[in-house]
Amino acid sequence: MPLVSASTLREYLPEITGTDADTELNNLIKRVESSIARYLGFVPPDSVTNAVLDSSTYTVFLDGPFHNLKDVLQLPMKPAISVTSIHSDPDLIYGTSTAIDSSQYVLDKENARVVLKSTSTSLFDSGFRFVKVVYVAGFDNTDPPEDLVQAICLLCANIQRSKQGQGYSNINARSVTVGFIPRTAFPTEIKQLLAGYRNAGSIL
Repeated sequence: MPLVSASTLREYLPEITGTDADTELNNLIKRVESSIARYLGFVPPDSVTNAVLDSSTYTVFLDGPFHNLKDVLQLPMKPAISVTSIHSDPDLIYGTSTAIDSSQYVLDKENARVVLKSTSTSLFDSGFRFVKVVYVAGFDNTDPPEDLVQAICLLCANIQRSKQGQGYSNINARSVTVGFIPRTAFPTEIKQLLAGYRNAGSIL
């Protein structure tokens, strides 16, 4: 489910009253959240074809731990909520015998890192797709971060208000030409709000 509701977005669009436009606004929220998810470095989860921000299950294949920290495995999407299973297998079969039990590691949720305990008898192998992880990552849609909600609503409001001017650099009204400010996919204000949520593998 999206992190933002139509009623929340309407707070940023006081010109829209009532619920008649909620279907349109919900569709806009879904598209904007998917766009923001990709900007942050999220890939589509196991269950859908579009990137999402809310908590979802991901199956990822990793090449191993940090080069200089062999007991630390960086997961690609944060925040991490829980780990379902980890397999470390150079044969790429990921059978029961290659599973790493949850008692062998701790999960750094905020940074999405799996850290083997000092007493662990397991290890993360290094090699192409040697490590398979099934885990849940994303944001709680019942209590999402306020600045993330702000970024979503601002971008939605920008897009909603610019619909009539899409494709135009200026308009003529009452014999006066009015120019539009050049549009960008993510205005600077929104990028600043999102900066702290970008994932380790996202392109700057």
